[in-house]
Amino acid sequence: MADAIQRKLNAEVEKYTQMQKDFSKSVSARQKLETQVTENKIVKEELDLLNSTNTIYKLIGPVLVKQDPEEAKATVTKRLEYINGEIQRYEILLKDLEKKSEEQREVLISLQQEFKKAQGLSAGKA
Repeated sequence: MADAIQRKLNAEVEKYTQMQKDFSKSVSARQKLETQVTENKIVKEELDLLNSTNTIYKLIGPVLVKQDPEEAKATVTKRLEYINGEIQRYEILLKDLEKKSEEQREVLISLQQEFKKAQGLSAGKA
C-alpha cells in the first residue's frame, strides 16, 4: 500500500514541479513584455517631441527607410496596445497557475500524510 501511495506522490510532485517551471516561464515572459512597454513608451515620447518637418527613418533589415511621422506614431501606439493586452493575458495566466499550484500543494500535503500513515501501519505489522 505504501508503494502505491509513494508512486502517486512522486507523480504529483512531478506535476507540481512542472507547474512551477511554467509559472517561472510566464513570469519571465511578462517581465520581457514590461521591458518592451517601457521602451515603446520612450519611443512614443520621443516621437511626440518631433514636428512635421523632422524626418523619421525605420530600420528594415540593413536598410534605413524613410517613414511618415504619423505612421510611426500609429505603429508605436498599436504596438503598446498589443503589448499591454499580452501583459493582461499573462496576469490572468499567472493567477490561474498560482491557484492550480496551491491546489496541487494541498494534494501533495494530503498524500504525504497518507504515506506517513501507511508507513506507520507497515512498521507496526513488521
